[in-house]
Amino acid sequence: MSSDTLAKAPAAPDLPRDTDTLPIVPRRRFGQWAAAVAVLVLLALAVNSVLRNEAFRWDVVADYFTSDAVLRGLWLTLWLTAVVMALGFALGTLLAAARLSANPVLRSVAWGYVWLFRSIPILVQLLLWFNIGALYPQVFGVRTVDLFTPIVVAIIGLTLHEAAYAAEVVRGGILSVDRGQIEAAQALGLSRWRRWWRIVLPQAMRAIVPPAGNMLIGTLKGTSIVSVIAVQDLLFSVQLVYHRTYQVIPLLMVATVWYTLVTSVLSVGQYYVERHYARGTGTAR
Repeated sequence: MSSDTLAKAPAAPDLPRDTDTLPIVPRRRFGQWAAAVAVLVLLALAVNSVLRNEAFRWDVVADYFTSDAVLRGLWLTLWLTAVVMALGFALGTLLAAARLSANPVLRSVAWGYVWLFRSIPILVQLLLWFNIGALYPQVFGVRTVDLFTPIVVAIIGLTLHEAAYAAEVVRGGILSVDRGQIEAAQALGLSRWRRWWRIVLPQAMRAIVPPAGNMLIGTLKGTSIVSVIAVQDLLFSVQLVYHRTYQVIPLLMVATVWYTLVTSVLSVGQYYVERHYARGTGTAR
C-alpha cells in the first residue's frame, strides 16, 4: 500500500481517556422479569381461588379453630413431638456412640438397629406395636393390651423410628469435627469429658442442628400418622368433628393452618439456633 493511500485513510476517533465517565448500563434480563410476573400472576390467582371459594367455608374454620377439641388435639401433638424428639435423640446419641466405638460388637448392633428401623415404614411399625398382644399376651404379669395403650404405642413406635435417624445425624456431626482439633485438645491435657464438651460438641452442633431441625418439623407432621391407632392428636380430633358435622374440607383446613403455624414457629427457632452455633465461622446470617 502506497504512502498516499495511508495519508488519505480517515483517522481513528479519539476515545475518552477517563473510563469513569462512560455510562454503565445494567444488563436487561427480560426472561427473569417475565418469569417473575408469570409466577406472581399464578400466585395471585391461587390465593384468590382459596379465599373466594365458598367450599372452604372459612366461617366454619374460624368457629372450630380454637375449639376445645382442636386445642386438646394440638396440645397432644406438641407434647408427643417433644417427648419423641427427646427420647429419640437420647437413644440416637447412644447408638451414634456405639457406631463410633472401637468395639466391633457395639458397632455391629448399632448398625443393625439403624438398618432395621430405617427399612420398615413407620406405619407398619406402629401397627406391629399396636398388635403386639397377639405375640405376647402378657408382659411382666400384666395384660399387654392394658400395658400398651395407644399413646404408649405411639411413643414407642415413633421414638424407635426417630432414634435410627437421629443416630446418623449425631454420628455425621461428630465426624465433621476435624481430628486435629481433638488431638490439639489432648496435647493441652484436657480430660476426655472436657474435650467432648468444650471442643467436639460445639463444632459438631453446626452440622447437627440443621438436620435435627428438619427432623423436629418432620416429627411434628409425622405424629399425624398416630391417628390410625386412635390417638387423639390434632388430625384425629378434627376427624372426629367432621365425622359428626360432615364439614370435611373446613376441618382439614383447621388442621392445615395449625400445622403451618407451629412449623413456622419451629423454623424461626431453628434459624436462631443455627446462627448461634455458626458464630465465628463467617456463615452466620
